Amino acid sequence: MTSEGAPRNVLRIGVLGSYGGFNIGDESILTCTLGRLRAWRPDAWLVVFSRNPEHTTVNHGSADEVVGWEGVSQGRLTAALSGLDLLILGGGGFLYDGEARRYLRLVKAAQSVGVRTFAYAIGAGPLTEADDRQAVRSVVAEMDDVVVRDEESKLVLEEVGLDREITVTADPALLLEPEDFTDQMLLYEGIPGGTRLVGMSVREPGRAAEHLSVSDYHALLAEVADFLVCRIDTYVVFMPMERQDVRHAHAVLSHMIAPDRGRILNGAYSPGQILGFTGRLSLAVGMRLHFLIFAAVSGVPFLPLPYAGKVFDFARRVGAPALVGVAREQAGPLLAELDRLWDEYPQRRDTLCSRVGALRELSGETWNRCRAVLEHIEEQKGSFPSGPTSGGTRTSGP
Repeated sequence: MTSEGAPRNVLRIGVLGSYGGFNIGDESILTCTLGRLRAWRPDAWLVVFSRNPEHTTVNHGSADEVVGWEGVSQGRLTAALSGLDLLILGGGGFLYDGEARRYLRLVKAAQSVGVRTFAYAIGAGPLTEADDRQAVRSVVAEMDDVVVRDEESKLVLEEVGLDREITVTADPALLLEPEDFTDQMLLYEGIPGGTRLVGMSVREPGRAAEHLSVSDYHALLAEVADFLVCRIDTYVVFMPMERQDVRHAHAVLSHMIAPDRGRILNGAYSPGQILGFTGRLSLAVGMRLHFLIFAAVSGVPFLPLPYAGKVFDFARRVGAPALVGVAREQAGPLLAELDRLWDEYPQRRDTLCSRVGALRELSGETWNRCRAVLEHIEEQKGSFPSGPTSGGTRTSGP
């Protein structure tokens, strides 16, 4: 599980996050991060620490090595980390109760063998459990640089007691490039060509949204979908951003009066293809943060259904309407806001595009700070002559 296959005298860079095909948002972040690293140093040896090494190997060919880290002993992980020059944590929102300590265990192991560490536009919160709070205070404090994706994450880390500089930028997925979502793909999904499409994102409650009432928000989203079918003569396409979203999309569809005008994306698509599909939409309504990011980047009018602070924060930063909560009794105001959004979006488009452009620039600042750390590593170690290119991706696992 070491990077022994790396050419000599090249930078060895590890990337750690919630990777492995569990979430389209996380996969889009990994795509962007690896793309930046590869464009900057084509000969760098890139190691991805993945929760599903097989998925990462197949879907991220720019990685030279993939290491499975779940269920692996501390000694083996330390051996895998010891050859790195830098471990990049993130991006993504995994510093929350029950998860933070798992990821920071690897960061601490890297620090223990002298590997430098960088927090790449991460998200944080909620953090109430003592073990996770202590891990943040002791491990994140020792990182070379800490960049978070929103103000809420900075406030969470400060409340935990992290006393150090924290830079706020924006989500790395804002820089994802779209790939073509073809007419043939539409046909495969049973979506009629030449029809108006509205995208919808529904998520499971989970630890990040435990307060959600399943019956309430399923019924609410079904009411929203039926309203859109009647109001703008559309097909509503549910876009699962995570595996668990599929059954909740089916539940919403089962509540609709017009289920024949609903579809659920079932194919396995890359993040770029999902972004390409988003560009075909006339409107987007949803809960998942990266679904909303994809809509914003595509210039599609969207209505967030906030379940967490990170969604409120993104809505605020781009000037999108954000009603408080996702509850059945809010159907009236929500439908009225949708009606207003549809009528007024031509006037709002320039403002949205301007704000998204500013966020994309801010997202690029994360890479600038990471590159500065990497260049300092190069200065300390001397120049890195170009080595031979990798002969393929290596996969290591437990």
